[in-house]
Amino acid sequence: MIRKLSHVSIFVLDQDRAVGFYTKKLGMEIRADSKMGDFRWVTVGPKDQPEMEIVLLPIVPGPTLDAAAAKQFRELVGKGVICPGVFQTDDVRADYEELKKKGVEFKRESSSRARPPSDTTGPRPSSRTIQAIGSA
Repeated sequence: MIRKLSHVSIFVLDQDRAVGFYTKKLGMEIRADSKMGDFRWVTVGPKDQPEMEIVLLPIVPGPTLDAAAAKQFRELVGKGVICPGVFQTDDVRADYEELKKKGVEFKRESSSRARPPSDTTGPRPSSRTIQAIGSA
């Protein structure tokens, strides 16, 4: 019987850059970083959520993507049209300001207007769109 979700994949254009972004900018910790032949398995996660790992997967041809599909997928990720998930925060506005100081680019400014519950579309490593929600 399935008990819980333990890993979520975020496709990245550059694993080293993504690791730096998620650890240095967003404050996550590296959970795993190992090589399996030419493949590098890297996971990160929020320090307060040890049971969840985010797999930072490079978009390369392989068993699930042929070369043409990998190229198309890289283009879509590069345009920022794929939203890999939503991060929860206790104070969206304060975290938005802190991330801006760290050099994180946002598509739009944080808002205090109610949108379940309050959101900002944000951190864009490799032109990726991520949404953050928190209590208003």
